[in-house]
Amino acid sequence: MKILIIGAGDVGFQLAKRLCREHDITLIDSDPEKARRASEQLDAFVIEGHGSSYQVLNKANIHKCDIVAAMTNNDELNLIVCQMAKKAGVQTTIARVRNHEYTRPDFLIPREALGPDLIIHPEKETAEAILRLIRQSAATDLIELENGKIQIIGIRLERNSPMLRTPLKELGEDFNKLAMRIAAINRKEQTLIPRGDDILVAGDQLFIVCDGREIARILEMTGKRDTHIGTVMILGGGLIGQFVAQNTDSGVHVKIIESNKAKSQEIADLLPRSLIIHGDGTDIDLLAVEGITDMDAFIAVTGSDETNIIATLVARHLRVPRTIALVNNMEYMPITPTIGMDAVVSKQLITVNAVQRFIRHRQIAAFATIPGVDAQIIEYIASHRSKITRKPLKAINFPRNAIVGGIIHDDETIIPKGDTHVQAGDRVVVFLMPRAAKDVEKLFK
Repeated sequence: MKILIIGAGDVGFQLAKRLCREHDITLIDSDPEKARRASEQLDAFVIEGHGSSYQVLNKANIHKCDIVAAMTNNDELNLIVCQMAKKAGVQTTIARVRNHEYTRPDFLIPREALGPDLIIHPEKETAEAILRLIRQSAATDLIELENGKIQIIGIRLERNSPMLRTPLKELGEDFNKLAMRIAAINRKEQTLIPRGDDILVAGDQLFIVCDGREIARILEMTGKRDTHIGTVMILGGGLIGQFVAQNTDSGVHVKIIESNKAKSQEIADLLPRSLIIHGDGTDIDLLAVEGITDMDAFIAVTGSDETNIIATLVARHLRVPRTIALVNNMEYMPITPTIGMDAVVSKQLITVNAVQRFIRHRQIAAFATIPGVDAQIIEYIASHRSKITRKPLKAINFPRNAIVGGIIHDDETIIPKGDTHVQAGDRVVVFLMPRAAKDVEKLFK
């Protein structure tokens, strides 16, 4: 497909990097430095120019594009580009929009008249991911598919875990009875698709596909336990911090530390249930005075990755049970587990996942990646023509670097075994390394 992306910032660049493996990508940005970086590092046609200029869009052959994705930091520009693309005959348009008023049901302009077929609100999506991690406090990651029927939970093994030093195939009868499957292991910056002979070691980050009702028993088996979250400190009063504070469960006490005085006064009016503190969140004395050692959770969501990382490590040092950091620089992702960070979310990665899932919606039901993990999570829909439906899984030559984690069959969650037979219409969750993607897709075509 021919895809035109407007904006070569963090989101647009990462989206183009992901999509250029499979599609013909054109990228537009008015910033010479961003355009130069994209031109040097991506297999894409890069144009330096303003995304709302019809001359520039013509240069990008917008009339021949299948999809236009407007990913700049300017909401109005993104919406205008999508409207122009629709007038030019583009079938699918996507806009990144930060102002949630544009998506309210009572907004003056009807949703269909705004231009985009899909509006993505990165801050809201990121806040929802953080809220899931607060509610499942023992997890490093949590992804829900099919409205929660299948959950993918990330768990880091401690030295006292009863699962250590035992081959997976020998983990015991209780393990085999649970509706769960270890689909990937992140170990020392490497992602492994596990086999029965693999042995778990302390520090391994497991990604387990399971029926959501089994999570409590799975945590018990791994030696983890959930912490009740009653008090939360949020560093950063931007949109993500505001969304998290607004949507925490009733009864949870929230403190927000914001370094900008004007913004702290503004959000104090917006968030009457939360205590707003004006100050430097990396100041240990301030954190101590505000009772960080009494907090159940610390969430760092400022606009600076470095500030978020440092503040989170301080909170970990002060033994806050649950810490979550916003980290957008993809180069930092592989090192976050090694320096002792608990859970990490990426606004860029969450946005890119949402766009890619929408683009591929005709072929797959869902798509996701996890910060710092090479494997992709793809939910395929099997058809009566799919090769995977012809034999039980154990008789199918499934790629070495991929594994079937779960199946939704007639609204029932199935954790597959060797004799499981995929049926037409089943939704099949597969963990795979990018190099195995083409071979897996052949089984579902």
